[in-house]
Parts: sequence; C-alpha cells; structure tokens
Amino acid sequence: MSIENEYFGFLKSHPLTIQGILPDIPLFDFENLVIGQQIQTDVSKLKINVNEVLGKRVEVFFDSYIKNSDRYSIIAKNIQVFNEKITIGEIDFIIKDLKKDQVLHVELVYKFYLYDPVIEGELNRWIGPNRNDTLLKKAEKLEKKQFPLLYTDQAKKVLKNLKLDPNIMHQNLGFMANLFLPVSMKNKLFSYLNNDCIVGFWLHKESFTQEDYGLHTYNIPTKKDWIVDPKFCNSADWKSFTDIESHILKLLSEKKSPLVWLKTNEDRFQRFFIVWW
Repeated sequence: MSIENEYFGFLKSHPLTIQGILPDIPLFDFENLVIGQQIQTDVSKLKINVNEVLGKRVEVFFDSYIKNSDRYSIIAKNIQVFNEKITIGEIDFIIKDLKKDQVLHVELVYKFYLYDPVIEGELNRWIGPNRNDTLLKKAEKLEKKQFPLLYTDQAKKVLKNLKLDPNIMHQNLGFMANLFLPVSMKNKLFSYLNNDCIVGFWLHKESFTQEDYGLHTYNIPTKKDWIVDPKFCNSADWKSFTDIESHILKLLSEKKSPLVWLKTNEDRFQRFFIVWW
C-alpha cells in the first residue's frame, strides 16, 4: 500500500466521542476532517520509515494535517520527559489554536476496538482484536499518566527550556477509532458514541464459511495498512476464499486476529476481523 492510501485513510477517520470517558478533558476539534475539507499536501514529502508502526505513522499524518490547517500550528511535538536519565513519558503535541488564541496540549490516540457483548459492563465491551487492550484501560492511562505528565516537575523543566508554560495550556484529547461489531449486530447503533466510527464487523472462524463467503475475494492488509479504506486502494492483491483461508488459519493458530478486506463481485468493499478467541 502507498503512504497516500494511508494518509487519506487517516483523513477519513472519525473522532471517538463516548459519554463518560474523560469528561474533564475536551476533545480536540477535528473540524476539517469531519466536514471532509480537502487538505492540499505533497504526500511524497511525508517522511515515514517503511517499517514504522501504525501509531507513529498516525503522528506523521496528524502533523501534516495540522501544518495544512488554517486554524492550527505546531509549536512542539514528541517531547520526551526524563527522570534523571530514565524516560517517564512523552507529550505528543503542543499546538496553537489560532481561532481561540489558545495553546493546546494534545494527546493523540488511534485505536481499533471490537464490541464483545458477552462481557459484563457496556464500556468494558470495547476491546482490542487480540483482547490485550481495552477502551477503559486506555482511558485510565490517559487520565492517570499521560495528561498529568504535563504538570510534573520533570515536564515543567523540559517545557521551560522550550519557553513553554504548562499553566496556560489547555489539554485536548485527539481520540480517533475504528469500531467493529459482531456480524449479528452489524447494523446496531449506539446512543452514547459517535456511530461514524463503526466501519466493519467481526466473526469467529467457524462463521467464515464457503457457503456464506465463498463468492468473494479477499486481502489481509498488514497492521500499518489497517488505516486504509480498501475502496481507495487499487494495488491490493485480491485472493479467493480458498487461498485466503489458509493464511487466516495460520494467523489464528498464532493467536492473531487478522483484519480482512472483502470485495464483492460488484466491487463493493467491507472490513472485518476474524478472531482467534
């Protein structure tokens, strides 16, 4: 996949708004992304190592988005905070909001969550594809570690060297997510979150049958390409059900839940996870 596909996948993503999650931290205003305003940029100038992980790639895309925005400008980014010689955290972005004349500390998050209805507690049900991450765990880390980092003595020392004062900053959360529902619930809507974040479904391997899925073609993107919308990717290598099934079985045996792209005969696309658990 190309960096251009990834970048525009980021631009098409939606901020995750969930009632009750970090109520004291305002959400960063992705106004241009939400209304779909075209952002002019030379994608070839984006500097990303081919092996860079998705989280770092998203930071580069966000950086480019800010630089091409009429509203925001970047003051500093990826500020490492040390206790003596040990890194205790990183401040993602310090941004100037020209519209409100404010300096913002923005923590950027980009996640993939699956809704598991068998888990007790509504917000507990949003989990990572391999069940080693949850929405609530991430919210707790943001609340107790990432946002308080700005006001530590160690951070104040670093910021002072940059001529920045944390006491006049406003903290914002830039939380973007792709959500996936069980295949039996894929038309469900939720009253407490931004339903635009729902982009696909998930199922168990035994539900991925020749009878139901045999007529379509498939691609398994690498994790760094999960951000890509398949309908804008002309370079994908599409495989038959039989060919893709063996690849899926291998990943499941390694306790990895692959993201799969589905292409119908009418050139329509869907995104879904097949889970190992």
